[in-house]
Amino acid sequence: MSEQFDTFSETGERLGTEYRSIVHREGIWHRASNVFVFFLDGRLLIQRRQLSKDICPGTWDVSAAEHLKPGETFEEGALRGLEEELGISGVSLEPYGEVAKSRLDMPELGIRDFEFQQSFRTMYEGLIHADPEEVLEIRKIELESLEVEMTRQPDRFTPWFHHRARELELFG
Repeated sequence: MSEQFDTFSETGERLGTEYRSIVHREGIWHRASNVFVFFLDGRLLIQRRQLSKDICPGTWDVSAAEHLKPGETFEEGALRGLEEELGISGVSLEPYGEVAKSRLDMPELGIRDFEFQQSFRTMYEGLIHADPEEVLEIRKIELESLEVEMTRQPDRFTPWFHHRARELELFG
């Protein structure tokens, strides 16, 4: 994997750039954006990660999530992720909560994913064209139903989704 990320200290000081594989193997802090796409009827768009993903394949996640490219802002990464993963463009994003630290340690897989994450939300009513290389399936779901599913079957959802849902008080 030749993808590179800006890297940071745990306090947020920029350190340089490093390859994705090294960042995830060694637990180096990097940045990511995620987006919660809501519809006028209050439902949330969620996506199931493609089975080929190296972390949490086949699990349900937020509407779109994206590692930031070097020099990219949180918002630029979020807009790029919406376009690449779902074919959504021309939307206005609103920050959803503060930048949060998220640590995912999966030693059995050699993964230590340490991220500064910024969430955004948007309202959308247009067409969705999910990229089949990134997204296995999408669903529009009421928050009450999502809360029940995440409680009853927590392993079907990414750790990041659980983390942000709690932090953002998604279910009230």
